[in-house]
Amino acid sequence: MDEGCPLLDVQAGPMQKLCGSNYPLSIAFIVVNEFCERFSYYGMRAVLTLYFISFFHWDENLSTAVYHAFSALCYFTPVIGAIMADSWLGKYKTIIYLSIVYVVGHLIKSVGAIPSLGNQAVHVVLSMVGLFLIALGTGGIKPCVSAFGGDQFEEEHTSERSKFFSVFYLSINAGSLISTFVTPVLRGDVKCFGEDCYALAFGVPAALMVLALVVFIAGSGLYRKTPPQGNVLLEVCKCIGFAIKNRLKNRSHQIPKRDHWLDWASEQYSKQLIAEVKMVTRVLFLFLPLPMFWALFDQQGSRWTLQATKMNADFGIYVLQPDQMQFLNPLLILVFIPIFDLGLYPLISMCKFNFTPIRKMATGMILAGMAFGLAAIVEVKINETDMPQLVPKESLIQVLNLAKNPVQVTIQDQNLFQQPVEAFQNPDEYSHLILNGEQQSLRFILQHQGSSLAFNYTVKEKSVYSLIVFEAEGSLSSRLITDLEAKPENGLAAVRFINGLSQDVNLTIDSKQFIPVQRNYGVSGYSLVERDTYDNGKCITETGEFTLDLGLLDFGASYTVVITNVSGGGVQTWKSEDIKANNVHMAWQLPQYLLISAGEVMFSITGLAFSYSQSPASMKSVLQAGWLLTVAVGNTLVLVVAQAAPMAQWAEFVLFTVLLFAVCIIFSIMGYFYVSVDPEDLEEKEEKRETPSRGNMISLVTQKTKL
Repeated sequence: MDEGCPLLDVQAGPMQKLCGSNYPLSIAFIVVNEFCERFSYYGMRAVLTLYFISFFHWDENLSTAVYHAFSALCYFTPVIGAIMADSWLGKYKTIIYLSIVYVVGHLIKSVGAIPSLGNQAVHVVLSMVGLFLIALGTGGIKPCVSAFGGDQFEEEHTSERSKFFSVFYLSINAGSLISTFVTPVLRGDVKCFGEDCYALAFGVPAALMVLALVVFIAGSGLYRKTPPQGNVLLEVCKCIGFAIKNRLKNRSHQIPKRDHWLDWASEQYSKQLIAEVKMVTRVLFLFLPLPMFWALFDQQGSRWTLQATKMNADFGIYVLQPDQMQFLNPLLILVFIPIFDLGLYPLISMCKFNFTPIRKMATGMILAGMAFGLAAIVEVKINETDMPQLVPKESLIQVLNLAKNPVQVTIQDQNLFQQPVEAFQNPDEYSHLILNGEQQSLRFILQHQGSSLAFNYTVKEKSVYSLIVFEAEGSLSSRLITDLEAKPENGLAAVRFINGLSQDVNLTIDSKQFIPVQRNYGVSGYSLVERDTYDNGKCITETGEFTLDLGLLDFGASYTVVITNVSGGGVQTWKSEDIKANNVHMAWQLPQYLLISAGEVMFSITGLAFSYSQSPASMKSVLQAGWLLTVAVGNTLVLVVAQAAPMAQWAEFVLFTVLLFAVCIIFSIMGYFYVSVDPEDLEEKEEKRETPSRGNMISLVTQKTKL
């Protein structure tokens, strides 16, 4: 149960019920509102990382850092929402006002994704303002909506209230599941302004948030609204602050020591509040290692999505968008919860194994660490199809022999191409050119049918080249052209054309791109296209229009297509795959999603239930705030690593795996020595015990519980 805004006692009044049951009619509006809001948030966030990379052309580290900065802000702002609701506006008005801020943020974000509106600086400013308002809105209402739903029930209807929270949780996951599948389709499969339609991908979640606000307001006359009665979180902070301040003032050895450092607040705060704060601080101390789990978990929307862009997404009957893989998490959560609660946990109990909450959470950490270990292995396999790393004083080169006979290529001061290059031979890989500086003029000697020709070309370091060899006017000629230095982004394919005809040609690939190529081995620039089979292109020459069949242009590959002849209504071509296609299938991400989703069920749900069981009812909102802050801190850790310590992606995955395993050990040790208590029993015992020397001092009763 989400209790960032604590449930308040209200006098039961006449309320409309659902179908004669004890369920208030008002909860229907709240559940629909939550579904739409979660669709809005998760749908927008699903495409956010690729938006930064494709639309802003930011690098992966900056995109990851901004993504996690936004996620962290979304989990810092619930504290603001809880304080506003409990101390100032009440839950209802807080939800209304911050939802309006939420909608405005979505609208600004959607407008900022329209390519024709201003330059990149305008887009960045609008997007950042929009994201800030969205973070304030979604975070601000997060602790209030579920608690406001709980307020609608009369005190004696605890069973109905419990079932409401189950339906409420289902609506959250349903909204997340549908949106993370739909919005990537709107982004990738719908084209607007000549590219991926991010404006639509952000606009639909904005419309859902508008609908969420309208639905919530529509139920206004049915709600039971409780006035603000003060925020317990502020009281806890003041109590802790006073205890620390008072202790620092009384450091003299003549002043008697007190049993607990919070006892130094006894001069101003009641013994009941101090006892409750003691219980809360013990649980909050146990929260300290938890951010590392969230640091790994929330990378599904950043690093794992970026990993998916470098994989083969063809599942036969359907081609997944890379950001669609995120839908697996809410889907698996809905599957795992009943399996774990009704199958796994009872089975473990039958085996007489004491699977305590601390052990479940530690197991969840281990599963998440294993997921990142698998992600590192997948990343290593992906890197096998990457271009070689470019370093100073080195370049890469391949030879495309477009002549009719083999050619022997010799390059000055280089020991390359020992065997003749056959006509239209597909190069296996690029060869390394070692230079003596940032650039160097090299002599290329071509031996062909007993004759030898020399050509001089200037080669720059950290560049990639193709030497094309062809016959022109009865003699051998050559041209050095630059190639792509890295794979095309986001799973796109890159293709360029060499025109071997004696007449200019105009090409169309997919009825959208018009590509002119000059005669006599003119070379076009690269065109980026979606992965597809292109068998109905057009080649227009001086003598007519011909069909252009390019075949499959695969994920992440780069092609050079040579037009060799036209005859019989078609174009004869030769296609070279310069950069290998993505050959690691996206299905290999499924095991890591299975592990991290199982880890979430064991870690997150168990952790919340355990922490609530260890605190009095009046302090649950404080623990909710503490729990959300662990998510915020976890996202901040990713931000720091992405910006401060850039490294190979597989190495970063290994780093997070090792860090989480280390934190798991620390957490397990803390859990072993953790003293478990029953808040109700403890409060009763504390009321009976008073320390004579300090009047209202509280002394905790402890009992040892093994991990």
